[in-house]
Amino acid sequence: MEKYTLKEIARPSGGFAMLAVDQREAMRLMFAAAGAATPVADAVLTDFKLNAARILSPYASAILVDRQFCYPQVVEQKAIADSCAMIVAADQFIPGNGIPVDSVTLDDAIDAQAVRQHGGKALKLLVLWRSDEDPQQRLAMVKAFNEKCHAQGLLSIIEPVVRPPRRGDKFDREQAIIAAAKELGDSGADLYKVEMPLSGRGDAQALLSASQKLHDQINMPWVILSSGVDEKLFPRAVRIAMSAGASGFLAGRAVWSSVIGLPDTDMMLRDVALPKLRRLGEVVDDMMARR
Repeated sequence: MEKYTLKEIARPSGGFAMLAVDQREAMRLMFAAAGAATPVADAVLTDFKLNAARILSPYASAILVDRQFCYPQVVEQKAIADSCAMIVAADQFIPGNGIPVDSVTLDDAIDAQAVRQHGGKALKLLVLWRSDEDPQQRLAMVKAFNEKCHAQGLLSIIEPVVRPPRRGDKFDREQAIIAAAKELGDSGADLYKVEMPLSGRGDAQALLSASQKLHDQINMPWVILSSGVDEKLFPRAVRIAMSAGASGFLAGRAVWSSVIGLPDTDMMLRDVALPKLRRLGEVVDDMMARR
């Protein structure tokens, strides 16, 4: 079976300008915070994700969707542009301790063969990294995920996200991001999706230095995510991360979070979110051209 290459999810420049709409209970909380009627119905999330896919996918090199709310629907309704690759989230989020994602397992309901038949090019796995949890369990989950992807020729994208330890309260986020990369940056995946150092804030030189430290630990192409980064700072974050060796982004909130809960979602996605995504794509192409 032909194994897909990273070209499948990249722009012609070779960089990645990928859109995430796989947020689940976190997106429901965003709608509630924006004043939507509560409880926020599943259909509200599905409609938003489908609209985002239709309107924004022509400007993304790939789009990340989730089984719970939109993967079946985007396939059935052909909501993703032909020019945009589909990535399917293969992680199951387990809530607890008052947060929507307290732990993560591999989602057995995701059929990699069916994803490929539906035109999907990659799967994505969120990996929560805590210093006081067993690294062997994380590595075993990533290994099983990689095997699931590669058995069907799909690309494997891992997304290590750091969390404070379960016991004790000492937590250095920046140190944890580096430690997670050291542990998982050579784990056999095809692409590493990572949190932006320093949340993209502060001095450009400090950001560049932190991003270079991260790059040194990752033995595969890597992209940044936008959660935790002010959307106005995200284009700069992409530029700096790419200066340090990143190859683009896989992000959602920096593109569409400001239109959550607004009336006339279609118009807002076109008028507000789409220009942000286009600009980010231009940043990626510009930085790739400098290499």
